[in-house]
Order: sequence, then structure tokens, then C-alpha cells
Amino acid sequence: MADDLQALEDWVAPLLAKLEAKERRRLARTVATALRRSQRERIKAQRNPDGTAYTPRQPQKWRAKQGSIRRKAMFSKLATTKWLKATTHGDAAVVGFFGSVARIAKTHQYGLRDRVDRNGPTIDYPQRELLGFTEADRVLIRDTLIDHLVGSD
Repeated sequence: MADDLQALEDWVAPLLAKLEAKERRRLARTVATALRRSQRERIKAQRNPDGTAYTPRQPQKWRAKQGSIRRKAMFSKLATTKWLKATTHGDAAVVGFFGSVARIAKTHQYGLRDRVDRNGPTIDYPQRELLGFTEADRVLIRDTLIDHLVGSD
């Protein structure tokens, strides 16, 4: 996967060098927005980049006594534009979680250990990759680059 992106970068670098800085920034913004949209849809579908489903939540025994609480899909609020940001830094496109939710996203992305509450128990979270490149994302990046380069002539 990383090799595909590196090959794409090697192929497109000379072409991007011929663009003005303003055009490169516009292209980076377009790519970042398209990737954010793609990542949001994948998170809503509860899928890892390789196509497998997220590991389901563990049952909450202490909530069962309080009555039936409907369990919604995980990360539904994290996938909103408030938390999942698409930004550009110079010529680079960046899609990620920023602010207070970055720690939560990192814990799930890498399957780390974290506390549920400040004074609560420590839990080993399973790995649920919130951000990552799918084959469709690579095609999306390539097609966006080609469309922009063809349209800028």
C-alpha cells in the first residue's frame, strides 16, 4: 500500500513542480476534502481500510440492569466535520482528528490501552482503524490529480 502511494508520488512530483503554488494548494485542498469524505463514509460503514468489519463493542453488564439502551454505531460523532478535519499545510493534504478527540481516535486506531473515565478502569481496546487508505482512495487520489492536471492546461 505504501509502495503504491510512493510510486504515485514519484510519478506526479515533476508534474506538480510545474504548477504554481496557488494551484498546488487548490489541488491539495481538493484531495483532502475528497479523502475526508471517503474516510467518513468508511467510518459510517464500520469498516477497516482492508474491508473487514470493526471489532464489535464489548457488552456492558452494568447498563443491562438500567433497562434497554439502544447501542448506536461506533464513532458516529467522530466522523462529522467538526472532528474529522481536512486541512492543507503548504502543498500537503492532511486528513485527521484534531483536538480533544485525537487521543480517543489514536487509542482505537492502534488498539492501545486507555481509561474509560478519569478514575475508571483501564481497558485494552481492540484495533479499529479509523483512518487508512483503501484501493478506492488510491484511485480517487490518482483520478483527482489527473483531472486537475488536465483541466489546468
